[in-house]
Amino acid sequence: MIVGVHPLAGFDKLLHYRVPESRQGEVHVGSLVRVPIVNRMHLGIVGEIGAPKDFPIEKLKTVAQVVYPFPAFPADLLQLARWMAAYYACGLDVVIETMLPAAVRHGAGLKHEKWLTVHQKLSAEELEKLTKRAPQQAKLYRFLEQQFRPQQKSLVLSRLGLGAAVAAALTKRGAIREEIRRVERVAYADEWDTGEIVAGVPPALNAEQRAAVVALGEALKCEKFEVKLLHGVTGSGKTEVYLHAIHDAIEAGGSVIFLVPEVALTPQTVARLRGRLQAIAPGMKTVVWHSHLSEGERFDGWLALATGEARVVVGARSAVFAPVRNLRLIVVDEEHEPAYKQDETPRYHGRDVAVMRAKLANSLCLLGSATPSLESYSNALSGKYQLLQLPQRVDARKLPDIDVVDMRIEVARSRGLTTLSRQLVNAMQARFERREQTILFINRRGYSSSMLCSECGHIEECPHCSIAMTYHRTDETLRCHLCGSERPAPAVCPKCRSVKIRWRGLGTQRVEEAVKRVLPRARIERMDTDTMSKKNRFRQVLSEFRAGKIDVLVGTQMIGKGLDFPNVTLVGLVDADISMHVPDFRANERTFQLLVQVAGRAGRGDRAGEVVVQTFTPQAEAIQFSRHADFIGFSENELKIRRDFKYPPFRHLIHHLFRGPNPEKLAFFAEQWARRVEKDLGDRVELRGPVPSPIEKIKDEYRYQLWYFTPQVTKVVAELAKLRAEFAWPEDIVQVLDVDPVNLT
Repeated sequence: MIVGVHPLAGFDKLLHYRVPESRQGEVHVGSLVRVPIVNRMHLGIVGEIGAPKDFPIEKLKTVAQVVYPFPAFPADLLQLARWMAAYYACGLDVVIETMLPAAVRHGAGLKHEKWLTVHQKLSAEELEKLTKRAPQQAKLYRFLEQQFRPQQKSLVLSRLGLGAAVAAALTKRGAIREEIRRVERVAYADEWDTGEIVAGVPPALNAEQRAAVVALGEALKCEKFEVKLLHGVTGSGKTEVYLHAIHDAIEAGGSVIFLVPEVALTPQTVARLRGRLQAIAPGMKTVVWHSHLSEGERFDGWLALATGEARVVVGARSAVFAPVRNLRLIVVDEEHEPAYKQDETPRYHGRDVAVMRAKLANSLCLLGSATPSLESYSNALSGKYQLLQLPQRVDARKLPDIDVVDMRIEVARSRGLTTLSRQLVNAMQARFERREQTILFINRRGYSSSMLCSECGHIEECPHCSIAMTYHRTDETLRCHLCGSERPAPAVCPKCRSVKIRWRGLGTQRVEEAVKRVLPRARIERMDTDTMSKKNRFRQVLSEFRAGKIDVLVGTQMIGKGLDFPNVTLVGLVDADISMHVPDFRANERTFQLLVQVAGRAGRGDRAGEVVVQTFTPQAEAIQFSRHADFIGFSENELKIRRDFKYPPFRHLIHHLFRGPNPEKLAFFAEQWARRVEKDLGDRVELRGPVPSPIEKIKDEYRYQLWYFTPQVTKVVAELAKLRAEFAWPEDIVQVLDVDPVNLT
């Protein structure tokens, strides 16, 4: 038996090997194997079975090891890897390494524990003798005798304050038995429960939900590829529709992948899924999959899915690569979120990859959002996707009232910049008195965006990047959020020695401090990447917030979507302008989505909700359309602009980034490259640039960029790859191709 292997060795080439007769039954397409390359062993994925056409078979080396006795890559996953390598212009080995968790590649292995149980019952007389001779042994025996099931050895000995020799002596005597069992490391099976209560019996559906559930059920029965876009206002019960579809997929013997954009959303989603699945299918496992898990949790979750022991996985974008068997349904919740796009190679978009995986597996892909991306919505309008709609909240609950506060008036009234408007402060105080909860959102961490000297105009900038450093007041430091560089905040201006160096702009820390001043008795918690770095910290905070132990939650985008807290009746968007005034054609779309999604966190229980939006540009279209959650009106207006300028979704966009230490050299080669592309591909692409990037320097590397607009990606990417291989690039210039980028700054 001869197999072709894709090695994970830093190059893209299919290498062929012999398979020993003793292992031939274990090797399939998709198997993870260890093979010799020169003088070292490397992992690889079996890509084909068969001999090479242009190499003598007798010279082939032998597969050294079959790592798992089952395919690590299902057939559709291997096809997906090849498509991603072609579409996103990267190496197949890089894609495979992304798909296969490090814990699986590096062999985290199974975990085993020793367990103790009574083996031979001692009589009262024997136990009395043992107590006199060996009181510690008697203590252990009495404890185990009172238990109904075996006990974990390490926990028992620790609890009783005994050493391993005590257990060894009792085992040798035959009084107790020691056995080794596998311990499964299950994510989210610990004490940090979200407090989410899910009824075993599903709630009654309204007419729109029933219509969506019926449409999804019929699509699942057909067992063919389809994409459906579920557009439902915030609080319309989209999750309940997902749960019914998941139930139908499992009933049909299939597997399900459920994607969420933020790690913060996984506890709530997992609690709901596990609660419902235990009612309809006791013992059904739900695997959690994201980057915050331990190596052991990732390995055991992967193993359960690859062996078919588990059929449901919930996680962030990388969960789209879960090795599930018989995939029938992929759910992409909050499909519009930029978090689904990976910002390092391979620069894939989780939503688009989910659609392609569903196509390769002949399964259903369900995209859901209250504010769909214009790309997905355009596909629904053209008939490429089927549109399902939930136009009202469950139980006829009202959408929250949105009050727009013109901060220009607030500044004039207070004679200076203010963090919280009078209207927002009054609303917060009223909620606190009524024991209702408030969420304050600002999409910038730290205390302020920069430090400015009012005397000479000096701004503290990062020495390695061309951006201002962010001031963090808790430890009086300046930090660069791009390269991580930090230094103490200066007491005087480094340039003119003036003491009038102050922070400017807003951040989560400053908002938190402002809330403490106006609500000194309130329990306040801040959620951003600075405070949530500790494992399980975000789960603990969400659990305490749901339990009513926190009055005001201040946070960044991780609290701005998907979370459901019935006692939240006030949401404040502290600065709606942050996402609007950036050099990005999606700025209006992002602002509209942000406002509607954040507003949707209010009034999800029995009490009416209120939203206060603070802005210096209240007349902006995104803000005016969001006041009434008018997605149809906003999308019509925005799509017309996109069509006129031929921006996505009417053409694809490819971003070409050049990085290097010398700006003049970088500009020269970027210009030469642009001329070559214009000459060879000018009839198929429209070029814009090259120009310096909006952030010209990061980590001591200068950056230039070039944009390609094209109606067809795959052929253009292949041509660009061919041209890049022929072009004489200096070694110190790094290039990055980003297909369908979501962040243009």
